Amino acid sequence: MQKEMENDNNLKESRQPGRIVVLGAGESGAGAAVLAKLKGFDTFVSDASTIKEKYKAQMDKYGIAWEEGHHTEALILNAGEVVKSPGVPNDAPLVLKLKALGTPIISEIEFAGRYTDAKMVCITGSNGKTTTTSLIYHIFKSAGLDVGLAGNIGSSLALQVATTHHDYYVIELSSFQLDNMYAFRANIAVLMNITPDHLDRYDYSMQNYVDAKFRITQNQTSEDAFIYWNDDPVIRRELAKYGLKARAYPFAAVKKEGVIAYVEEGEVKFDAPIAFNMEQEELALCGTHNLYNSLAAGISAKVAGIDNAYIRRALSDFKGVEHRLEKVATVGGVQFINDSKATNVNSCWYALQSMTTPTVLILGGKDKGNDYSEIEALVRQKCTALVYLGLHNEKLHQFFDAMGLPVADVRTGMKEAVEAAYRLARKGDTVLLSPCCSSFDLFQNYEDRGDQFKKYVREL
Repeated sequence: MQKEMENDNNLKESRQPGRIVVLGAGESGAGAAVLAKLKGFDTFVSDASTIKEKYKAQMDKYGIAWEEGHHTEALILNAGEVVKSPGVPNDAPLVLKLKALGTPIISEIEFAGRYTDAKMVCITGSNGKTTTTSLIYHIFKSAGLDVGLAGNIGSSLALQVATTHHDYYVIELSSFQLDNMYAFRANIAVLMNITPDHLDRYDYSMQNYVDAKFRITQNQTSEDAFIYWNDDPVIRRELAKYGLKARAYPFAAVKKEGVIAYVEEGEVKFDAPIAFNMEQEELALCGTHNLYNSLAAGISAKVAGIDNAYIRRALSDFKGVEHRLEKVATVGGVQFINDSKATNVNSCWYALQSMTTPTVLILGGKDKGNDYSEIEALVRQKCTALVYLGLHNEKLHQFFDAMGLPVADVRTGMKEAVEAAYRLARKGDTVLLSPCCSSFDLFQNYEDRGDQFKKYVREL
């Protein structure tokens, strides 16, 4: 015991204040490393997996030391501060060792926020955040504002701060990124909804996940804006707990007390911060979930002072987001829709709700503690067959087989899943890839899953 205490003390004493270690060398980590290097830190990057060639080249360009395939503790535990990529779990052994030493561990977003005075428009939620983020960026860009796109989509915020300058950043934030943000301040914070997701990363505690999402409001002042879906039961229940100081801008599908954006008699209406209205049928995005996305984006633009004409035009000409209810092709009278970004059950619920023809649903992947009862009624109502796609489909069998629908079990890959769905579909049906699960059992990420779906559909 005495020897362990001495070792810990020695490690603490060896920490170097001017040394930044970045864990993970993807878009986030590589960008953070460039910013750290340009700000004069002794910078080292470590990734337990293989680093993509483009990130190696980026780090080499700036003379940044890096390693891949392992972690050399002697080069990491002496860090004065660690920037942790969102994909690295908080309970990873190396992270736990750093915490025991008292080493500050922050996110790339937290780190980048120290070096810019740009206005931050930040979006989170279990569903809808990518579409809303992209739509806000589209409105700001169309209005001629100097704006960058960052976070889970776009380029690394840290890299943009290091190498360019923008007046605004529109940032999609996952709960993982929010976990390691402390002093960062969102000038405009958007919370779309909160439904069970990633519970495997939060000790299967919904409250832990909720607390992570509400971190988007921390450090906000009365000069800032907090935009949220008024009818989300979790948000409504939790609002009072967090001592919110920002101006509140709640939205809903219909007008009710306290709501400032809604639809009334076919018109989208904003009562604050400045009145705005447009015909709902003019919105580029269809479906209830996309109405919420449009309302949140429109409020964000109004808070930023963008003129109504720009908002109206951008809301009507937005092209949508890849892998989110993306129409791929119609083959033999069967329509194929790629909703690979539906990595939780609630996203699949919205997708199924929007289906207007009999549907063959492809679902499955790496389960995150899913409760499939949320989509049970819609599966019974909308689906004619199911395709289970994953290495471990036992939970899907246990829940869905009792419905008596035709089922195909695919554990090999997307080609077989597409072919099975096509066999099960009839002319006039829709094949919907809306997996409810993360992609990491058979695919690199949800983009890879969606790209393979599109590839094999087009080869039918």
